[in-house]
Amino acid sequence: MAMRDMIADLTDLAHPMPEEPAEFADDDQATGWRAWADEAVREREEYEEGLRLAWEHEDDFDPLLGEIAAARNAMLAAEARMRLLIAYGREFTRPRPYRLEDLARAAGMSISGVRTAYDDDEVAEVARLTGARPTRRPAEVP
Repeated sequence: MAMRDMIADLTDLAHPMPEEPAEFADDDQATGWRAWADEAVREREEYEEGLRLAWEHEDDFDPLLGEIAAARNAMLAAEARMRLLIAYGREFTRPRPYRLEDLARAAGMSISGVRTAYDDDEVAEVARLTGARPTRRPAEVP
């Protein structure tokens, strides 16, 4: 029984190949799709090579566990970014803040979840990153 190549499987999961449309509207669209597909192939090859090198040269490296940890880190970074964006929408936009209902819908959260999604730390970080001042509360910019 042949063992599956975990690195190839992880490459397929992390960087799936785009599916070619059945037809293109014109030659420019076809050329653009092919360039995009070529870039996807290049990214897949780089990703696979990086995993294979790490597996060969790093003690105790497990490619699956490494990818799960990387996905978790990406998720945490996305959540932090969403908190900053919600804080911006509620505290920095003029003439009035975005409605909780609209932010909740965009974030896939409840209204109460949006209301408590950020705190003074996120408000201060938005102020630091943008140089803007909050409209409803004082910013504590270090």
